Amino acid sequence: MDVKWDKFYAQFVTYGGYKNVLEGLLNTVEIAVFGLLIGIVIGTLIAITKVVPQYKLGAKILSRTSDVYVSFFRGTPMVVQLLIGYFILIPALNLRIDNVSVAIIIFGLNSGAYVSEIMRSGIQSVDVGQLEAARALGLGYGTSMLKVVIPQAIKNILPTLGNEFIVLIKETSVTSFIAVVDLTKAFRSIADANYEYIIPYLILAAVYLVLVIIITIGIRLMERRLAKSDRRN
Repeated sequence: MDVKWDKFYAQFVTYGGYKNVLEGLLNTVEIAVFGLLIGIVIGTLIAITKVVPQYKLGAKILSRTSDVYVSFFRGTPMVVQLLIGYFILIPALNLRIDNVSVAIIIFGLNSGAYVSEIMRSGIQSVDVGQLEAARALGLGYGTSMLKVVIPQAIKNILPTLGNEFIVLIKETSVTSFIAVVDLTKAFRSIADANYEYIIPYLILAAVYLVLVIIITIGIRLMERRLAKSDRRN
């Protein structure tokens, strides 16, 4: 075991493996954070199309289009979506963006499909009287949703959004398929350099675990703060 530690230390410190790890950590967090933010925006818009009254043709078309979108991103693996986006869509649209940006976009689109269902359940958990009261005060439907219903819905679904963030953090391990240096790829490079896999992969698992614990603690602190705010009100 001492020999294995020596090999890992040499590759990690002497040969600069820590630089790849830091880059991988930054990319992992960046992809997950911005992917979730994009997912929240897309998911909220889709959720609104699902709960808005389906009286008009435009609303029905948006709802059906949303169904197709959600079905595709929930029904295909993330790695397949990355490959389609990187090797097909980006070249077809003649876009010149870096690999990390491609991963952020695909992760955001994927997250939007899941967040839409999360947000829809959150909106439906808000008392309908809140929307009616806002409309009675003269606010439009869209304004009432964005300023009254959505903020309350986010409070209700905060733990679930935290779980979605954790899922995105862990799923960044597949971004190496489009040559993104994430945590998994960085530690795999260290392991492949000297064919010693035990220590690098155990440390990799520990790093992911620490990230998840930090996110979990952060979500719980946010929940407590929001709960205190509700009690004061």
